[in-house]
Amino acid sequence: MTMLRIRSRDGLERVSVDGGAHVTVSQLKTLIQDQLQIPIHNQTLSTDRNLLLAKSPSEFLAFTDMTDPNLPISSLNLSHGSILYLAYEGERTIRGGPAVTPAGSFGKKMTVEDLIARQMRVGRQETSHCDSVSFDRGCANAFQHYVNESLAFAVKRGGFMYGNVSEDGQVEVDFIYEPPQQGMEDKLILMRDAVEEKRVDAIALGLGMRRVGFIFNQTVTQDKKEYTLSNVEVLLAAQLHAESELKEWVTAVVKLEINEDGGADVHFEAFQMSDMCVRLFREGWFETEIGSDDDPKLSKMKKEVVVGVKDLKEVDNDFFLVVVKILDHQGSLSCTFPIENRSIQTTMRALKTHMERTRSLPFVKRISDFHLLLFVAQFLDVSSDVPALAECVRLQSHVPEGYELLIESMAATS
Repeated sequence: MTMLRIRSRDGLERVSVDGGAHVTVSQLKTLIQDQLQIPIHNQTLSTDRNLLLAKSPSEFLAFTDMTDPNLPISSLNLSHGSILYLAYEGERTIRGGPAVTPAGSFGKKMTVEDLIARQMRVGRQETSHCDSVSFDRGCANAFQHYVNESLAFAVKRGGFMYGNVSEDGQVEVDFIYEPPQQGMEDKLILMRDAVEEKRVDAIALGLGMRRVGFIFNQTVTQDKKEYTLSNVEVLLAAQLHAESELKEWVTAVVKLEINEDGGADVHFEAFQMSDMCVRLFREGWFETEIGSDDDPKLSKMKKEVVVGVKDLKEVDNDFFLVVVKILDHQGSLSCTFPIENRSIQTTMRALKTHMERTRSLPFVKRISDFHLLLFVAQFLDVSSDVPALAECVRLQSHVPEGYELLIESMAATS
């Protein structure tokens, strides 16, 4: 059984040919009629891609290499997987779909580029929408310290990055929220809490910030693998990028790398998922079921995409990554309060310890910590009190006495 690929104004389709080299042009047209529902008398076939530029039947007549019905297709050097070009008049019904009246039939002249654009073309995106990402040193260190010292890079951990995006595409990350999750050696499952995320967003609103990206670590076993991101990681990154609807969204990775002296260094990398990657995810092209035998450096598609000049169902993950420059800065928030959803639950005693340790500071400075604000937000109205308290932190202004008394009394109950 030979398979020929037929490219028409509707895209790329396949025709199965039984008989291979002995099949004639006439027999091939019959197979196209049976398999693609295009009547024989409407078909014009050619090995010349310029056939797709013809916009009327009179222009089809210029392509004569397959007009002889008795010509064996073997004489055209066609073999399994070869591409033929097909032009036809009128409408057709694609099996399992609606009637199609392509724009190129008798209307606007279509270029080869127009036709190729109908296919999903995957290539390297040279420039990102994000000029750079700058991490607050405190929040970046708190994240990497936990995955290094407490988790020993043995399992994955992730967090949502919050901050600001400048007009020229520079992203600043000022705090990291770590949602409930289950980290494994090769996979990270987010068990997202809508109520908690609402509190986080209320705090961000008061601070004049927004969600700008996602950060996660790769495990020590992944250091031996030959990929930048695995197919599982690409899928999660694409999902979160698509969900954000922020073109400057950043995906950051923390990994352990062996240095020249045989020691290990913690290393940060930042990327954007390419526009095509996000589009493919939104439109449901990614295979979301990943098997243990699948190559982790390749992402599987439900249908073929064009990579270079090839039609493939597996794409090298690197095609989906656009590198982003990393900077650092010292933001206005501290990061010393226990971080949410880690192995040790945060208690009122932690609040008491924090407040006692910072007693010498002005009250607004004592609460200028996202993780403390999130803990306190459980006991405040999320739509009014939480943004108002966070705004005091943003402005470094006087905290209303009611909030101050509440927080001090909470600390005293432990």
